[in-house]
Amino acid sequence: METEFKKVKRRRPQSIFQRLKNDAQWQAISSVALPMLLGIVIIILWQTQALHALFRTDTFTLPLVSKIGSIMFDIRGKLWANTLDTVKVAFIGLAIGSLLGYGVAVLTAMFPKIGSAGLSIIGAFASIPVVAMAPVLNNWTKDVSKEASVRSMVAKILVVVLIAAANMGLNAYRGLSELKPFSEDLMKIYAAPKIVVLLKLRIPNSVPFIFTALKVSVPASIMTAIVSEYFAEYITGVGRQIRENIVLAQYSTAWAYIATACLIGIVSYAILMIFQSILLRKYK
Repeated sequence: METEFKKVKRRRPQSIFQRLKNDAQWQAISSVALPMLLGIVIIILWQTQALHALFRTDTFTLPLVSKIGSIMFDIRGKLWANTLDTVKVAFIGLAIGSLLGYGVAVLTAMFPKIGSAGLSIIGAFASIPVVAMAPVLNNWTKDVSKEASVRSMVAKILVVVLIAAANMGLNAYRGLSELKPFSEDLMKIYAAPKIVVLLKLRIPNSVPFIFTALKVSVPASIMTAIVSEYFAEYITGVGRQIRENIVLAQYSTAWAYIATACLIGIVSYAILMIFQSILLRKYK
């Protein structure tokens, strides 16, 4: 009787929620649709001043969405110029830092006794607050050039490099060292040199981990670039404009730059996910 009861229980039809949960197509759609729906709800509450009533604030400190949008259109030229400056810092630093972190990860995977120290050092930078690191690097780079714009650019890029290197190094090392069972032993049986093991086994295995690191590094690099602009010597970039407008009590303009910062992060992450879906098809 107990066995028959278990069989009947197993044959019980799934609910609609269980079927949706197991439907891959629905999961793909909901991963985009649900966040968008939440964003639309927040915008509606914002525009109707429901959020103002909830947080007990006014439209001067928290301008309406329509007001922010109109200001973004009015200052679109200046907004675009500052956006390019921030994106330039973020992605130059991301590229250099990712290459540096991956290089340290490769060195650690091939020569653990030598490379482990480098991996520990760059990993330590992940725990240092950007607000503490940026002013220090601004002082260190004050003799790099006579041009304030160059000094400022170098300092901001260095901050992003350190953050990106830490994320990439730690994640890439996992991909380079956590190999499929017996795959490395098989390469040793064939007496494959270390460089062959690296090129044929370790690097291909690390590709998914590279994108895992980039999922963290891309938004982190943009945020780091924006925060480092607060302390930069040269007044340019989205982060610096947020600071300057808040100091001048131009909250509507500051919110326009905050919205721009959000858009930079969303667009960059979306581009990354498109590249990941294209390049990682063979790994599925």
